[in-house]
Amino acid sequence: MALRPIIILPDPKLRLKSAPVERVDGELVALADDMLQTMYDAPGIGLAAIQVGVPRRLLVIDVSRPEEERAPQVFINPSIVWSSEERSVYDEGCLSIPDYYAEVERPARVRVAYVDRAGKAQDLEADGLLATCLQHEIDHLDGVLFIDHISKLKRGMVIRKFTKAAKQREADGEADRSAAKARPAPRAVE
Repeated sequence: MALRPIIILPDPKLRLKSAPVERVDGELVALADDMLQTMYDAPGIGLAAIQVGVPRRLLVIDVSRPEEERAPQVFINPSIVWSSEERSVYDEGCLSIPDYYAEVERPARVRVAYVDRAGKAQDLEADGLLATCLQHEIDHLDGVLFIDHISKLKRGMVIRKFTKAAKQREADGEADRSAAKARPAPRAVE
């Protein structure tokens, strides 16, 4: 298992629609394991493959409480096949939009069809935090971010903030590269 870098807003990859997984193999299971390790390290409760730069319909979730034993779940080609009319509101955040949270209203319960890490078709009905997390991560697979569910004004402010921060990181990186080029080359010791 390896930690993978998490893509941060405004990276355009976050808006890609992920391709279906054709088959469950060792490479896909290794990716899922890397994603779980990355999610736990972040720390987070859900991660879609696109968030680590892989546009495939794969996500991992663990909504266990810190005092509980970990309960990782892997969802391959997940799709929401039913959602309740009843709604719930959660204060959502995202590993790709660090340190920003907003209340998002979604269906309170969902039924999700998916393939598990063993390649078997599954069906899961979820409510509460798991339902919210599944909807949030499945949105990622369709290029949708949780900020797309908030007001246009708030969304615009968040996008501007993260775009400015990305430009600053890029400028800082360029300054670091320029400084490295300006340093004299080390002389050989004779």
